[in-house]
Amino acid sequence: MFDILVYLFENYIHNESDIYVNHADLTKELSRAGFHDDDIFKALKWLDSLSALQESHIKPYLTKVNSTAVRIYTAEEQRKLDVTDQGFLLFLEQINVLDANTREMVIDRAMDLDSAALSLEDLKWLVLMVLFNVPGRETAYAQMEDLIFDEPDGLLH
Repeated sequence: MFDILVYLFENYIHNESDIYVNHADLTKELSRAGFHDDDIFKALKWLDSLSALQESHIKPYLTKVNSTAVRIYTAEEQRKLDVTDQGFLLFLEQINVLDANTREMVIDRAMDLDSAALSLEDLKWLVLMVLFNVPGRETAYAQMEDLIFDEPDGLLH
């Protein structure tokens, strides 16, 4: 399912193609691309849920978050997002790519994926997908794009 999400993001959303494609047409295209119908349905449902989160980007339980608050992950979240993933999310908060609301959107969308655990690369793509359409987070989106696509030249010391 995650491969479908990345495919859609690269081919439609990130390239600013016509995003408002009919679900039936999109399903046919994804089937022709070799994706299975069950995975296509799950991916489209996942995107619909992401869209709903982005439209109501302020969650009532997050309106009074203290800036010094620490996010404690549930056991289920820890199985899906390992220590490296959690550290990366904290890093993104520290450099203001994520705030408490967008962090929770990322965690929500990660928990809805059908994989048992997320790699760091998959998490980076997930963060990019979440930030893409959140009002006021354009700079954060650009920073995240740089983190994904900019390869450092030469050796790192």
